[in-house]
Amino acid sequence: MKLLEGKTALITGASKGIGRKIAEKFAEHGANVAFTYLSSVEKGLALEQELLLGGTKIKGYRSDASKFDQAEQLINDVVADFGTIDIVVNNAGITKDGLLMRMTEQQWDDVLEVNLKSVFNITKAASKIMMKNRKGVFINMSSVVGIQGNAGQGNYSASKAGIIGFSKSMAKELGSRNIRTNVVAPGFIKTEMTEVLDPKVVAAWEQNIPLKRAGDTEDVANACLFLASDLSAYLTGQVLSVDGGMS
Repeated sequence: MKLLEGKTALITGASKGIGRKIAEKFAEHGANVAFTYLSSVEKGLALEQELLLGGTKIKGYRSDASKFDQAEQLINDVVADFGTIDIVVNNAGITKDGLLMRMTEQQWDDVLEVNLKSVFNITKAASKIMMKNRKGVFINMSSVVGIQGNAGQGNYSASKAGIIGFSKSMAKELGSRNIRTNVVAPGFIKTEMTEVLDPKVVAAWEQNIPLKRAGDTEDVANACLFLASDLSAYLTGQVLSVDGGMS
């Protein structure tokens, strides 16, 4: 059963990691997939070619969601190419970690702009389309550290907590138009970034997770598939923690 047959989904920051797996999962379930990438051009183009083999309509866009004008243009381009937008996954994000005493203003601003402002930009632009359609789904990617914080990640934690507050507000604002807004909060997930870590460090972290393992990108993509599909038709304003019990 293909849960997203005939739907059009936009996924930001999908050239690698969690975003890439979400794009693959949505295409596998019949969705037409638009996605963005920025610095990872080769990976973005490779993903486009890979997903095209699945038979649904696929297109990648090089776009910076943290820039208001680019976000507006992106939504216009996607609608021109695909006809509409049914699902948006706001996944684009960066980290610039550091303890408060060493964190620069630029590190703070960069993370808040990419992680939080991008969600505002894309949601504002895409909601206009969804309001006309009187239906739509937003899935915003937060993090376990947006719920419980983490030393050395004040900027990242603040941005991810902000996503939760924004999403709950949008659930209330847009619900009357049958537009649902939910949040996925991943815990420790194995991606390209974690592959460079010392295996002993990873093993120690995993021992503090109730399920005793790190998550896979597939775990997060499956949660997004559920929230994007009609299986979650009566869920909005919720935070789904995909963290093995960490929070």
